[in-house]
Amino acid sequence: MKEQKVGNLDNSAKIFPIVSTKKYSTVFRISAYLKEDVKPEALQKATENALKFFESFRVKLKAGFFWYYYVKNEKLPIVTEDSTYPCRYIDPKENNGYLFKITYKKNKINIDIFHALTDGNSGMHFLKEIVYQYLDICYPNEIKGFSRAERKVNYTVEDSYLKNYNKKLTSNLSNAKAYVLQGEKLQYPQIGVISCMIPLGKLKSKAKENGLTITQYLTSILIYSIYQANYIKYNGKKPIKICIPVDLKKYFRSETIRNFFSYITVIAYMKKDGKVTLDEIIEIVRKDFKEKLTPEELARTMSYNVKIGNNPFVGIIPLFLKKIIVKIGYIEIRKYTTTTFSNVGRIGTIGAYSPFIEKFSVLIAPEPVEKIKCSSCSYDDILVFNFTSILEETNIEKIFYETLKSQNIDVKVEDNGVHKIIYN
Repeated sequence: MKEQKVGNLDNSAKIFPIVSTKKYSTVFRISAYLKEDVKPEALQKATENALKFFESFRVKLKAGFFWYYYVKNEKLPIVTEDSTYPCRYIDPKENNGYLFKITYKKNKINIDIFHALTDGNSGMHFLKEIVYQYLDICYPNEIKGFSRAERKVNYTVEDSYLKNYNKKLTSNLSNAKAYVLQGEKLQYPQIGVISCMIPLGKLKSKAKENGLTITQYLTSILIYSIYQANYIKYNGKKPIKICIPVDLKKYFRSETIRNFFSYITVIAYMKKDGKVTLDEIIEIVRKDFKEKLTPEELARTMSYNVKIGNNPFVGIIPLFLKKIIVKIGYIEIRKYTTTTFSNVGRIGTIGAYSPFIEKFSVLIAPEPVEKIKCSSCSYDDILVFNFTSILEETNIEKIFYETLKSQNIDVKVEDNGVHKIIYN
């Protein structure tokens, strides 16, 4: 029976199936920590229930002559116990063909999502619906009166890039290559995770003292940590460049469940004589955010990427040749970023469900060039800042922790057993 085509990939998603490999998975993980251990049977049913309201996620990828496309997935998703490292490559031949993978471990529910399906903000909507469905099943007497309509997610599957881009705009992207993190790598497929639990109120106050947002403040400390722990040690020459993904739904009209994000790049040129202070880095970050985090500049970057994705010459190249050409180009592009820091922001939940939820977490897959990636989100009064790393050294994470402590911000650190951190 011929499989039913249900749509094309959005402009950002086109690239991910072409460039992804086992060592560059383009997979991110979002997790919800409950206050009791997860019941597997209830989670399986909750996932199936949630998927009824996220039909656009009931798909699998097929390779066409020119591009990949979505077909309807008639199978059920698979829920399994988490037994490996996060953000692993999702083999399309496994997992019943789904582009997301649901796992659990003790009190934690994970979704690993292939970026071709959606972005972190939309993925979080899906995770919250799974959690709601799960709690409805497990605690029917405690949670009452919340109909489906009260938590309905209104969305479309439009390509919001095509809807919003301006073909007349040109890009102002920097052409300077970035400092690449150095050091011995962990043995594949190990991925180390170091999580910093930071009191949100204290962090917000400290950021405000410096005239910064939380994202700007954490970006400053991250650059400082890279400089102190890696850049100096390996005699860095190129600028430290931090890629900051930006949710475009905050700047343009869109209700799409697909990818709709762009990015800004903070560029920190290091002085060749003498040490760089945190205050100096704060000024660099403040200036770059002010200049680049504007609707005008985001539109420029978005429009530039759409032009590339819709270039007629690129479109007529057969997929098997695209894979060769694009992979070579993408490897080169990655050299223009030292690392990525994605702050998903504050996670809100419906009040009746909140007492059952401890926290949320976001992880991004590291890769051969960006050997460490960073992500954060907050829930209640705790912000969880995560490092995912394929480096053996943890000096960057340690300096990050110590810098926060030096600012009178208490930090609790956890790890996934790869590095066995004892900072606390």
